[in-house]
Amino acid sequence: MKKLFFILVNLLAMVSLTSCSNVSNQDMGTLAGGVAGGLLGSQFGGGAGQLVAIGAGTLAGAYIGNKLGQNMDETDKLKMTQTLETNAVGQPAYWKNNKTGTSYTVTPTQNVTVHGNRYCREYHTNAVVAGKQQQVYGTACRQADGSWEIKNNH
Repeated sequence: MKKLFFILVNLLAMVSLTSCSNVSNQDMGTLAGGVAGGLLGSQFGGGAGQLVAIGAGTLAGAYIGNKLGQNMDETDKLKMTQTLETNAVGQPAYWKNNKTGTSYTVTPTQNVTVHGNRYCREYHTNAVVAGKQQQVYGTACRQADGSWEIKNNH
């Protein structure tokens, strides 16, 4: 019951924050990473040990998500948009941001429909930030103006 409550509270917080227009990539990365880490932590232990695992997973996930969001600048967002627009499912794109030193691999994994929008894609991002590998899975949808909007990350 506590696990379900924890998951619902985190999902509600994530939905609330994603509806704010002034939320930065770093904020979204922190939030998504925290939720994913908490969910992962909830799979280990029992009783008080499980609560410790959830807390540790939430903190570790938030830290990793924060660093990934912090490092993705406008050039990286443009390259990710190009990847989502032009790469076939399963075809990765690779680049390194010379300013931040972060290396990225983004792979569209499947085309999906989200809330009636048929132009959405799930993707997998693998980033190496300061020598540490970080992975994000998400969904992005093409908007009427041709831009891509990230719908969720985990």
